[in-house]
Amino acid sequence: MRIDLNADVGESFGAYAIGHDAGLMKSITSANVAAGFHAGDPSVLRSTVLLAKAHGVAVGAHPSFPDLGGFGRREMKVSPREAEDFVLYQIAAVAGVAAAEGLRLQHVKPHGALFNMAMRDRDLASSIARATAAFSRDLIVFALPDSELLKAARAEGLRGVAEAFADRAYEADGSLVSRSRPGAVIHDASAVVARAVQMAKGGGVRAIDGTILKLQPDTICVHSDTPGADDLAARLRTALESSGVSVQAIGSA
Repeated sequence: MRIDLNADVGESFGAYAIGHDAGLMKSITSANVAAGFHAGDPSVLRSTVLLAKAHGVAVGAHPSFPDLGGFGRREMKVSPREAEDFVLYQIAAVAGVAAAEGLRLQHVKPHGALFNMAMRDRDLASSIARATAAFSRDLIVFALPDSELLKAARAEGLRGVAEAFADRAYEADGSLVSRSRPGAVIHDASAVVARAVQMAKGGGVRAIDGTILKLQPDTICVHSDTPGADDLAARLRTALESSGVSVQAIGSA
């Protein structure tokens, strides 16, 4: 039994420090690196890639809507070609910096509103899958189970893997509860750890209405901007390994 542990990183910008990247890298196995559209900048991108390299963490691209002011969390109406182009641009940016440092890009995970919309919007999901495949069919796509993005990635001949969120509440349909609603983010560290172990071992997760969702995740996300995220990631990894779950980068399989 194995699981990948990922986090969204590289989201600082200029003088603004966001997240707990240095601490997280000690525990995670895959890093979703911002490409500058919702957060990050060229210097932060390179520093984050170097940090991942130093800790043996696999690097992935974390593309977003072009929404720096809204941190990529505002839904936008774009054409399929626009989406394909800006996702490809961001994948290439992270992959290029990674290559300059001797690393190969492992995966693609959309950020924020782009991620959530692509779970239900077939056209947007297909655009992301096409952009990923245009760069490399060896890339892995992270998506919610049974989502349009997961289906689109697999239809494009890509390896699509199911992602779960230890610190986010779920709707009964398997989507994430909107951050605009109370309780969308779970701050009780003990509860987050228990949920992660349960999900990794095939026990599913309880939705906000009490429904048990039978998730079978390949990777579990910890948000870097959650207070104490570095300590939480360390606790998660320890708990997973103690329960007999091997924590490894998804691309190592």
